Amino acid sequence: MMKHTITSILAISSIALVGCSKEVIDPAFQKSDHLPNFKQTSFTDYVEETQEWLLSHRVFMTDDKQFEIDANSPAQYTPANPNGQAVLLVHGLGDSPYSFHDVATHLADQGYLVRTVLLPGHGSKVGDLQLPTLQDWQQVVDHHTQLLQKDYDSVWLGGYSTGANLVTSQAINDPSIKGLMLFSPAFQPFSPAVKFAGMASHIMTWADQDPEDNPLRYNSLPMNGASVYYQTSEVVRDDLEKGIYEKPVFIMMSEGDSVIDTEFVRNTFANTMTNNSNMLIWQSEHSLDEPRSKTFSMALEEQRISNGSHMGLLFSPENPYYGVNGTEVICSNGQGSNLENECLAGSEVWYSSWGYTEQGKNHARLTYNPYFNESMQALDLMLKTSN
Repeated sequence: MMKHTITSILAISSIALVGCSKEVIDPAFQKSDHLPNFKQTSFTDYVEETQEWLLSHRVFMTDDKQFEIDANSPAQYTPANPNGQAVLLVHGLGDSPYSFHDVATHLADQGYLVRTVLLPGHGSKVGDLQLPTLQDWQQVVDHHTQLLQKDYDSVWLGGYSTGANLVTSQAINDPSIKGLMLFSPAFQPFSPAVKFAGMASHIMTWADQDPEDNPLRYNSLPMNGASVYYQTSEVVRDDLEKGIYEKPVFIMMSEGDSVIDTEFVRNTFANTMTNNSNMLIWQSEHSLDEPRSKTFSMALEEQRISNGSHMGLLFSPENPYYGVNGTEVICSNGQGSNLENECLAGSEVWYSSWGYTEQGKNHARLTYNPYFNESMQALDLMLKTSN
């Protein structure tokens, strides 16, 4: 889920003025005439046909088209030493299957067969997020969960942000699912204004338009994308009210997250997710009164990190794109145009969640997890003790 969901919809009172403004004419902001099929009878066919569709519909950012296709395609991570279990991972709003590259690689190293899916409207061009419905996203998760269940008796589901909503609903309604792995779960948005996205989508097309220059995720957001996200949050909150969820759950999130309501997630974990093997990884300066939690400080001056971010949980410090020395630096971080331009010019920056400010410091987005290895060890322990 992206910061534009909150910042643009908070300006809902000026929606008519924005809706009448001239929209940027750019291929990235145009929509395709249809979305790709995702109901193939085999995962191999799904990957191949999705890649063919992306090749003809994607607006490419670099000269390396094959890299962009691979990063934005569904993928399978096959373990060298299988343990007989499988995991389906679902990315968030505006993201791509690559967002789970490091987590999926780790899980495969532990013996899990891992698959990632592409939520319809993603991976091609941001204009395509005008097309999907809630049912599209629900059905891709359901279909590929069922494909895995044909070959594996033990299937876990994992998701990031919007993807966490989708897999949680799937698991609550399918008692055969082994358990959940949730990263920055967007059960409830931080801003209540997001609920108006559906109404706003009838008046304006875009919540935000920025230059599209990141081959791994969208920078802009159509209002329809925000609306469908909010629908996933409504559905998952209704599902969570059905009663106690007794299966194992791993959650990781940051107190500094400016996108989701972290208190709602903490309360849900404490009161609804009751398995003793559960683990909540909490990036914060304040420990939780929850014995099934582990806290990691994010005030890391030597690494110029001020706090944890919504997206910074999934990537290892060694990730070539989002890690410590990664090529993708997200300067658009709510600091204002002057500081953003200084960041783009290569000046020294600190790293934080979107919108965090501190006198005398320019903050880019924190895109990696300084505790990635420790977090994966905690996930491994939860998986081991729950079997």
